[in-house]
Amino acid sequence: MTKHNRPDNIRRQLGLRPVINVSGTMTSLGASIVVPQAVEAVSAILGEFVEMGDLHRRASAAIAQLTGAEAGFITASCSAAISLAVAACMTGPNLWAIERLPDTSGLKDEVLIQSGHMISYGAPVEQAIRLTGAKVVPVGQATSASAYHLAGAITDRTAAAVFVVSHHVVDYAQIPLAIFAEVAHARGVPVIVDAASEYDLTGFLAAGADLVLYSGHKFLGGPTSGIVAGPKERVRNVYLQNRGIGRGMKVGKEGIVGALAALQAWKVRDHDAIRARERRALDCWIETLEGRAGVNVSIEPDPTNNPLDRLKLTIDPAQARITAWDLADRLAAGDRPVIVRDHEVEHGYFLLDPCNLHPDEEFVVAARLGEELDIARKSNEIIATPFNERVLASEAAILNWPD
Repeated sequence: MTKHNRPDNIRRQLGLRPVINVSGTMTSLGASIVVPQAVEAVSAILGEFVEMGDLHRRASAAIAQLTGAEAGFITASCSAAISLAVAACMTGPNLWAIERLPDTSGLKDEVLIQSGHMISYGAPVEQAIRLTGAKVVPVGQATSASAYHLAGAITDRTAAAVFVVSHHVVDYAQIPLAIFAEVAHARGVPVIVDAASEYDLTGFLAAGADLVLYSGHKFLGGPTSGIVAGPKERVRNVYLQNRGIGRGMKVGKEGIVGALAALQAWKVRDHDAIRARERRALDCWIETLEGRAGVNVSIEPDPTNNPLDRLKLTIDPAQARITAWDLADRLAAGDRPVIVRDHEVEHGYFLLDPCNLHPDEEFVVAARLGEELDIARKSNEIIATPFNERVLASEAAILNWPD
């Protein structure tokens, strides 16, 4: 379906801006374009009744087939999966303990996580752990963690150890997963891997994870959901949390069926064709920016080794007549808003991610880049909002709901 005949009336009906997402699989933008198979499956199940336990069993078999795990479970989100996996490691199959959480009396309730992995994905990862009643135990320092830090943090109260795979984590001097798992397993501690936005559906289990958690609505292209994969007993214990704190995080029939359809579509997806399409978008943007004063472009591989490249734009304000953050903000404004990946924009650059484009949207992005850079070049003064003002304005905007 091309951009010109793709129905877009729902955004107009709701008074929403027609944003183009070159930020990536960001929850704040709706995460991803849901694949047609999942859209059809969700529509088909909404008017029907199902036995939810049987539906979960069907999804478990599909997850197992794709990940190589013994079993799987669909959750409301990957954040919910963190909480439920931690809870399962504390309670096991004890229904009495499950109903008592977040009261952890009599349970192992300490959860280890490297300090450099204590990130925010829109909310703090450690909060997802603490929601269960567990106590978070940081391992090492933010910029340095070693095997002995992990070994020293393990006590007879340790219930689990969480390992985060994300572009947000500190990317040096951290304990690699294989060593992390080896040290934890030597003391009988299970390892939970948060791999929300990862392509690799088999490698983390092979590297020693006991439970691996994925987003069902990022690269997989399903509706909002999370995926848990691991041994049958551990996955069963995660599922049992629906009788406790998981009740408030329950996933509906549409979420399960949509995630199941996305998993099945993943098996036959033409990944090479997707990479080629993304490369054409990158080439389009490189051609547009070539020769632009103060704009340096480079191809940036994904930091967690997903098979995805992004375009990095480094801006020299003295020549481009605009800062990187002002350019990002101006691209996001107006009738054709383009949202870039600007989480490190204070360093003078942002990224363009091609993974969530509808057909022909790369040309709109190119046109918007040209427009804003042309306007900036004509400015008598450098367009430079003090970065501190931008930070405070962004924080203030969080509270502007409803307005």
